[in-house]
Amino acid sequence: MYVDSTITRSPIRSLFPFQINEYVLPAGTLRYVDEGDGPPVVMLHGNPTWSFFYRRLIMALGGQRRVIAPDHLGCGLSDKPQQYHYCLANHIANLERLLNHLQLGPVDLVVHDWGGAIGLGWAVRHPGLVRRIVVLNTAAFLSPHIPLRIAAGKAPWVGEWAIRQLNAFALAATTMAVARPLPPAVRAGYLWPYQTPADRIAIARFVQDIPLHPAHPTWPVIDAIDRELAALRDKPVRIVWGGRDWCFDDRFLAGWLARFPQAEATRLDDAGHYVLEDASNAMIARLAGWLLADSVVKA
Repeated sequence: MYVDSTITRSPIRSLFPFQINEYVLPAGTLRYVDEGDGPPVVMLHGNPTWSFFYRRLIMALGGQRRVIAPDHLGCGLSDKPQQYHYCLANHIANLERLLNHLQLGPVDLVVHDWGGAIGLGWAVRHPGLVRRIVVLNTAAFLSPHIPLRIAAGKAPWVGEWAIRQLNAFALAATTMAVARPLPPAVRAGYLWPYQTPADRIAIARFVQDIPLHPAHPTWPVIDAIDRELAALRDKPVRIVWGGRDWCFDDRFLAGWLARFPQAEATRLDDAGHYVLEDASNAMIARLAGWLLADSVVKA
């Protein structure tokens, strides 16, 4: 078990009281929530968040499922190597190493933001290890649409300087990614792992890794994932979508429904990109209930 004295003394610990384990990768140590017992649920965060994003859903499961929620290398409590090649292919490979190590058997997969491409990138390689999928404002397919606010972060030199020196991306997300203001303690929780420019390296690299043209090295990786999503079409899929997300807007929701027409979808008109923050307690409970339903687990 991993114990970080700085987080145990932090005010956010009351919001994030989970057991943290660690797994050593060649490039650094990956840390992950490992909480509860029962059929496993793997929850994958995006950028610029960390496993903290899932705290309400983890609590709603009440320990009745074993939740694995890793912080991608460079994010959250995981190591943040400065010379590492942060890219989608490597994040998928890191997840694959972790799940091979844990030997969980079939899992429920919950994905958000970059967690969609990372998680589905692993899933299409191991469809037999995927039981069900929960999709939260994400994509695992190419799109020509990129908001100007995101494109600005890709601007040479200036984009990385603003993200790393000013913490512009993570700070902006705490207001722009929600429909209602975050409580101060929750806002502090999102920012807690990203206190220095060195801490923010993966945030900048995730933005740079968004492919806008076929020559970008991550373009064929996402294209291949999309072409292989058909291998997952027989899985139960639950979509919970923040309708006020200006980044992953309804065009992406339509993309998921085209690929998984059997999915059960709920669009929350008053929720933004951080959909689990804006979701009501009742909605969180409904989603947890779907993950807890034995009848679905056996399907």
